[in-house]
Parts: sequence; structure tokens; C-alpha cells
Amino acid sequence: MSSSQSYKGAPNAGLQQQQRSMTTGFRYPSNRKTIYDRNLGRSKNAELSRAAFAYLFVEMISYAQRKVTGIADLEKKLNSQGYNLGLKLLDLLSARSPSSLTANPNPTRPTRILPLLQFITTTLWKHLFNRPADALERSTSAVTDYMITDNAPLVVEYVSTPREMSSLNVAAFVAGIVEGVCDGAGFPTKGVTAHWAEDGAAAAAAAAPGEAAAPVKDMWPSKTIFLIKFDERVIEREELLERGR
Repeated sequence: MSSSQSYKGAPNAGLQQQQRSMTTGFRYPSNRKTIYDRNLGRSKNAELSRAAFAYLFVEMISYAQRKVTGIADLEKKLNSQGYNLGLKLLDLLSARSPSSLTANPNPTRPTRILPLLQFITTTLWKHLFNRPADALERSTSAVTDYMITDNAPLVVEYVSTPREMSSLNVAAFVAGIVEGVCDGAGFPTKGVTAHWAEDGAAAAAAAAPGEAAAPVKDMWPSKTIFLIKFDERVIEREELLERGR
């Protein structure tokens, strides 16, 4: 009787195996999340060691410093290091939260400047630095220029530069990330650069003629402004989309 039962069960087992072999396609887990939704850390809010980051970033600066002709050349190399990272972060973050780019439920890329910049100053900044950027402004002198302000960039915090290189801003690496995101999203730029914010200049300009400016104690000594210069074609497209609303 046992041999008969095993004989009858064999065809059923073969049928199940055949059905499994015919199953094709990508399998989604029950929660509908893919590998792109997983964090590298054990928990969602896990932070990397700042000491480890500082060590790696200083090594990146040392590597970029080889065979440079000056500060501008060094910042250009740091920018190029961040550019490729920006392209990859755009794909990763847009896959995790596509609704953060546009109002469409399944967008491919943003089609307007403001949603792109909001994505950079919130989603991208929070992913990199665990907080949003401090300010987003449009230049009053050039319609193609936008400015992102970070009062205390993490990449500057653990880097000390000699006096003869005081104009060097290693946040050019972050500027390269922003440039990569803009280009990857279809908003070509003429470059994204990082500049020190001169807080004392505003007090000097506000002083009355012939009167010395009051000394100002900078609250944010490493305050950095990221200047985004969009291509003129981006502004033309923006104006056309605005008219078509």
C-alpha cells in the first residue's frame, strides 16, 4: 500500500516541478520593495562613522592633489570625483522616491527647474548629510544662476588648509555631485562651483559712508554657497513650459 501511494504521488511531484520551471519574470517580495529600497546600514537611520569619512575624504583630496597646477585645478578634480557619484545618486534616489521629483506617480525625470532644485536641497541633502540645505535662492543678476547655501558643510569640517591655500574650498566635491544630478536629469549646466560666503562683506556694505563697519563675528565660518549656472536652453525650455500652463 505504501508503494502504491508513492507511485501515485510521483506524477503530482513532477507536475509541480514542471510548473515551477515554467514560472519566469522578476519576483517582487510581498511588500513590493526591491533591492534599491534597502539601506546599506542595518537600520534605516544608521550613520557612518565621521572619523572613517574624514579619513577617506582626506585621502581623496591627497589623490586629487597629484599633478595639479593650482587651486582651481584641484577644485576641478574634486568636482569631477563627485560628478559620477551624482549621476548614480540620481538613479538611486529617484527609484526610491519617484514622487519627490514631479507630481506624476511614475515619473522618468523632472521637467521643471524648481522641482529639481527642491529634490537636491531636500532628498539629496538629507541622504548625504542627514539634513536639508539651509537656503535656495535665484540670482537677481543672471536668470540662469541659482544658489544653494549650506551653513556648515560636512566635507569642510575635518579639513584644514594652509594659509597660502585659504581660497580652496573642498566642497567642490559636493558641487560635482550637484552638477551630476542636474546633467543626469536633463538640465545641462555650465558648471556648479563652491564659494566661501563672506558674511563680513554685507556689514561693510550696510555701513554709512565714512563710517567704519561694525565688527561681525561669523556664526558660520565654513558657510558655503553652491552656484549653479544652467545652460540658456534650460531657461528657454522653462519659459516655454510656463507659457503652456
